[in-house]
Amino acid sequence: MSEITLTSAVRSNLLSLQNTADLLGRTQERLSTGKKVNTALDNPSNFFTAQGLDSRASDLSKLLDSVSNSVQVLKAADAGITGLQKLIDSAKSTARSALQSTNAYTTKASVTSGALAAAATEDDVRGGATLDTKVLTVTNSSGKAATVTFGTGAGEVKTLADLNAALAAADVQASVTSDGKLSITTTNASGADTFVLTGTAATPGFGAASVNSSAVTFDANAQTTRANLRKDYNELLNQITKLAQDSSFNGVNLLNGDDLSVIFNEKGNSKLDIKGVTFDATSLGLNQITDTDFLDGSSINAVLDKLTTATNTLRAQGSKFGSNLSIVQTRQEFSKNLINVLSTGSANLTLADVNEEGANYSALNTRQQLSTTALALSGQSQQLVLQLLR
Repeated sequence: MSEITLTSAVRSNLLSLQNTADLLGRTQERLSTGKKVNTALDNPSNFFTAQGLDSRASDLSKLLDSVSNSVQVLKAADAGITGLQKLIDSAKSTARSALQSTNAYTTKASVTSGALAAAATEDDVRGGATLDTKVLTVTNSSGKAATVTFGTGAGEVKTLADLNAALAAADVQASVTSDGKLSITTTNASGADTFVLTGTAATPGFGAASVNSSAVTFDANAQTTRANLRKDYNELLNQITKLAQDSSFNGVNLLNGDDLSVIFNEKGNSKLDIKGVTFDATSLGLNQITDTDFLDGSSINAVLDKLTTATNTLRAQGSKFGSNLSIVQTRQEFSKNLINVLSTGSANLTLADVNEEGANYSALNTRQQLSTTALALSGQSQQLVLQLLR
């Protein structure tokens, strides 16, 4: 205050005491906050640099929650694929049980030619030259067909082996009877329990013949067994579809057509787009089967082939999801480490050394006490004058 006059010594001691009080206040603030830079006034460069590092660390921390959810989505899809594979393995077991059970038929549809001019043999099924230039077509009830031209020229059939190679497309097989006739028999009752033979009008012994299902004798018990296995198989297909639909996490299902985009940085320009698939039974190439699909070995093997294809599809997709999961988990770990680096960098710029500040606080307390004493001593001369006036 201008109206109060202090001696030079008093003012000097007062200023020292004020400076000590300011330093003591700053030290107390550092000890209470743990930071040496609390505002931009303390150190503008360090303050704003640390603020930028903290902001980025905070943004990455928020993204970690989304990345963590993405990891769980991929794990749910992987668990779904594992479950689907187990169901497909069960379906394979069911099909193999049908394959190993008694055949559902005991006598296959067949037709035998009339007498040929010469007895047919395995090396020459033409009956001498009786069948030369003749054309025989076999069509089964599922639409498969095979056409044969007898003869010794290129593309023509002479031997039994060549004949059977040509007839395989229609699920039938030829044989030579003991009396030198040709016999044609179905090899797949599920698709050829009926078949029709047609050819040139003069094809000896055949002409136009039709063989119907009455030519096939079925085993009732075997049919019941395979019908039950068929029901089990179809139920497994239903469960495949349901399991795929249940393989979701937080509303995202990579096995039911949903896609997933995983963002890794705060700018959104570093991400991984994961394409979902639809893995119900139909999309895996597995359809509900009928009695004919489990009727004989050929049809059951066709079902097993489809199951094997589905298994390969699952394994391929599982490998893709596994690779994606590895990428996401690696980026998740990287983000955690980067957040730690950013936070540590910010701390290095702003945090106080508590041990140093504690020592400073003790020293400033001592200095304050000394300054107070010095201020008191500097005012004693004026007190002596006061005593004289008394």
